[in-house]
Amino acid sequence: MADGGSRGYGAYDRPHEDLREWIERAEDLGELMRVDGVDWNLEMGSVAEMIYHAKPDNPPAILFENIPGFSSDYRVLSGATNSMNRLAMTLGFPKPKNPIDVVQSYRDRLKTFEPLPARELNTGPVMENVDRDGEVDLYKFPVPLLHEEDGGRYFGTGDLVTIRDPEDNWVNLGTYRVQVHDRNTVGLWMSPGKHGRLIRDKYFAKGEPCPVAISVGQDPLLFLSAANEVAWGTPEFAHAGGHRGMPFDITNTELHGLPMAAAAEIVLEGEIVPDEKRIEGPFGEWTGYYASAEREDYVVRIRRVYHRDRPIHTMARPGRPPSDYSFSKCTVKAAMIWDQVERAGLPGVKGVWSMEFGGGRMFNVISIEQRYPGHARQALLLTAGAHAANYLGRFVVVVDDDIDPTSVHDVMWAIASRCDPEQDIDTIRRTWSGPLDPMKRPGENMNSRALIDACRPFEWIDEFPPVAEASPEEKIRIREKFGYLLEKL
Repeated sequence: MADGGSRGYGAYDRPHEDLREWIERAEDLGELMRVDGVDWNLEMGSVAEMIYHAKPDNPPAILFENIPGFSSDYRVLSGATNSMNRLAMTLGFPKPKNPIDVVQSYRDRLKTFEPLPARELNTGPVMENVDRDGEVDLYKFPVPLLHEEDGGRYFGTGDLVTIRDPEDNWVNLGTYRVQVHDRNTVGLWMSPGKHGRLIRDKYFAKGEPCPVAISVGQDPLLFLSAANEVAWGTPEFAHAGGHRGMPFDITNTELHGLPMAAAAEIVLEGEIVPDEKRIEGPFGEWTGYYASAEREDYVVRIRRVYHRDRPIHTMARPGRPPSDYSFSKCTVKAAMIWDQVERAGLPGVKGVWSMEFGGGRMFNVISIEQRYPGHARQALLLTAGAHAANYLGRFVVVVDDDIDPTSVHDVMWAIASRCDPEQDIDTIRRTWSGPLDPMKRPGENMNSRALIDACRPFEWIDEFPPVAEASPEEKIRIREKFGYLLEKL
């Protein structure tokens, strides 16, 4: 157990074994809400939205139990890593005081990070039940209809989609949406430029179906790796293993030998077929819009379903922020951007944050200690060009080191008081967007980026008006003498 003291949430004698042990630890933290009697038909999605909008700062994970129409054996988990405490616990970091503590811990780990290849086993708990061919029926699970205008029920939102590169033989895990068409057929939508789609297209170029495994219900560490921009060619099982500090146990699927977490809850196996399409979508996405209209897309024929006894289905309900995974997206994204701009040679970085109102992608802020002319613009350009910040970006803001990049109020104050629109706002064009961009018409996959310099002008920084607030020394003195007043608030 974690001692809750100086070692913080990472103070377990070993990493959590699987999703079930992770749930026990989240409950020990007081950050799990068990909810009975919520229907798969809209209610799960609406309850998650209600909770995450009502308590955006430190929301609980939600475990839906006793789902109407289903045995109590079937459960659905929402929002696993969507608080700084649970995210720190998941990654084995010290207890954080604020979100930047988690970003800093992640970034510090990346300085010496090494992936750990998975360990292959002959079997595992995921093989406790195997439905083959005609036995496959996806409706045995409480697959949620998340939004009122969705085109159907989405099996995969908090998922891992596993595809092996036919040329280089590496295995990619990505998080893509999976719509149920019927009892053994799903739609799998992958945005242009994403690794899974690039690999799928290699099979299609040869006229072959693309083998795929789709996992729902797995260690949240795997979701954190699959849902973020891990470098091309890096297996996410190894990436997540590096964060775990020990290899993940995997076992192989029956038909195509694709790896799946041995302790996964539910895994589907089949093939993306190049000669059949069905209508996919619409779906309420992380941008907060039904931005990708219904369209024809390739289907996956499901031929195997592997699942544990009493399986737990993981759900990541996107929608108007905050959502049930937007905080973790912001935190991991910020850490990856920070690491990438520093590796590119940018000095003086004091903090990075991806604003939650931008879904963790569309509004990125970097705080620097200015050291030379042009430093702020260098920070803007490197941040906008970082791989972790590139897909569907919109705004990049650079601020001085006295500004908290996680604070909307601080950042907007800096923009309002330190940014001359004519001199300090630039635009770059023809950048990577995609069909989820609500500002793009169908078929348009490029957008533009606003680069906002909200730093004091370097050439007269010493003459810039001083900030009207107590000095750091005075703040410490007053907090020591009168800090008890804050307890009354």
